[in-house]
Amino acid sequence: MSEDTASTHQSTEAELIAVRREKLAKLRDLGVDPFGTAFETTHTPVGLRENFAEGLQVKVAGRINGLRNMGRSCFFHLGDIHGQIQGFIAIKELSEDQKAVFDCLDRGDWIGIEGETFVTRTGEPTIKVSGFTVLSKSLRPMPDKWHGVADRELIYRKRHLDLMSNEASAAIFVTRSRMVAEIRQFFHDRGYLEVETPMLQSVAGGAAARPFETYHNALGMPLTMRIAPELFLKRLLVGGFTKVFELNRNFRNEGISRRHNPEFTMLEAYQAFADFEIMAELVESLVCHLAETFCGGLEIEHKDEDGNVVRTIDLTRPWKRANYHDLVKDVAGDDFFDITPEARRAKCDELGVQISPEMEDYEVIQQVFEKKVEEHTFNPCFVTRVPSELVPLAKLTPGGKTVEVYELIINGQEISPGYSELNDPDVQRDRLEHQAGGEEEQKVDYDFIETLEHGMPPAGGIGIGIDRLIMMLTGAPTIRDVVLFPLLKKKD
Repeated sequence: MSEDTASTHQSTEAELIAVRREKLAKLRDLGVDPFGTAFETTHTPVGLRENFAEGLQVKVAGRINGLRNMGRSCFFHLGDIHGQIQGFIAIKELSEDQKAVFDCLDRGDWIGIEGETFVTRTGEPTIKVSGFTVLSKSLRPMPDKWHGVADRELIYRKRHLDLMSNEASAAIFVTRSRMVAEIRQFFHDRGYLEVETPMLQSVAGGAAARPFETYHNALGMPLTMRIAPELFLKRLLVGGFTKVFELNRNFRNEGISRRHNPEFTMLEAYQAFADFEIMAELVESLVCHLAETFCGGLEIEHKDEDGNVVRTIDLTRPWKRANYHDLVKDVAGDDFFDITPEARRAKCDELGVQISPEMEDYEVIQQVFEKKVEEHTFNPCFVTRVPSELVPLAKLTPGGKTVEVYELIINGQEISPGYSELNDPDVQRDRLEHQAGGEEEQKVDYDFIETLEHGMPPAGGIGIGIDRLIMMLTGAPTIRDVVLFPLLKKKD
C-alpha cells in the first residue's frame, strides 16, 4: 500500500494515474477483481467507533482515507460519508500473495476488512486486520488530505471530491438528510398526509415567478415546470383532505445568487379550519425542534472561513411579530406612506435602494423592505399586515388593504410565508386576473377557480424554503453549500 499524495507536487496527475493503472493490471494478474463484489459487514466505520468495545470480531468496509506505512506495519483510516475508524495491519504476517495485493492499494481505494478490535497505546479505537478484500480500485488520486479541495468552483462542480476530503461539508449533507426526514416525521406526528402533485403543469401558478418552459410531444402541448405546488394542494382541500403537505422540488427560471438556485426544495403544508396565526405557531415549533435536535440548542453560530463567529442567531421563543408598514417606516421615515409615489422613488435614491422605471409603487415599497429591513433582520421576525398586492392567494384583513399573512425572516432572508388562505372563488378570480395584467389566458388557472367553486374550507397554509432553512441552521454562507449539485454555468 502506498501514499501517493506525498509526491503529488512532484508528479503530474497523468503520471499518478499511470501508476495506479499499472497497479490495476497487477491486481488482475494476481487473480484479484479490482472492482470487487458484495462484502457482508457487521458494522459501519462510525457505528463501530460510537459503540466500540475491545475484543470484537468485526467486518467493516470503506474508503482508505489516509495511511502510515512503516514497512513492517501500517496504520490506515477506513471511512465513508459518516466517519471513519482506524485499521492496523502487520505486513510481516501477510503471505507473499497477500503482500503483493496489499502493495497495489492506494489512498482512495475501497476495501473490506475483518479482524479484532483493540485500543492503541494512544487510546485510538482500532481494528487489527486479519484479512482484507479489494472492493474498488481508485484510478485517480484523492484530493490532498491536508488541504482538501481549495477551488470553490471545483467543490460545486465535483461534489464527490469535496465529500471525500472535507468532513465539515460531508457533515452538512448528512445533517440535511436527517433534518428532511425529521421534518417529514414532524408533520406525520401531527396528522398530516404527504402527497405528490404535478411538476409538469399547463399553467404555472401559486407564485409570481418566471417558469421553465417545455413541450410534450405526444400530447402536442406546451407545459411548464412548476413554480409552486400550491394550487394543486388546495384542490386536495376541496376534495376532502384536511391536513396535507408536500416536500419536493420547485423550478424558477430566474437569477442565481448565494440565496437562489433555479431548482430548489420547498415544503408546503395546508390545514383546514386554521389561519395564519396557527400556521405561524406550527413553523415556530418546527424550526425550534430542528435546532434543539440537530444544533444543540436555540443559539446558532455563523462563522467565517477562519472559524470566527460573525453572527449568533437566537431562536428563543416567542418570536417577534412586527407590522410591515411599521418596519418600512423605521428605515424610510414616518412619512414614507404619506408622500407621493414619485417622492418615494426619490427617497429610494437617498436610501441607496435600486429600483427600475417599470416597477409599480407597491414593488418600490417592497424593494425598500427587502434591502433595508429583510437583509438586516437576523433573529426570527414574523412580518404581518403585508400589502394585498404582494399575496393574491391570501385573505384580506377585515376592513383593510393588507392580507392575513406572515413572512418569517431569519438570517436576512425569507424562510417561510404563511397565509390565511383565500377561499372565495370570485375574489380569487379578480385577484389572479389583476395579477395577470391582461394575459389571463396564459397566466390564470381557471380550472383552479372552478375547483374553488365546489367549496374549499377555511385553511391556513405555509411554505418553507428547505435550502434556506438548512443554511440558517448549519451556518452555511451560500445555498450552494447545502445543495449537493447546484446549477452552474457550463464551462467553455
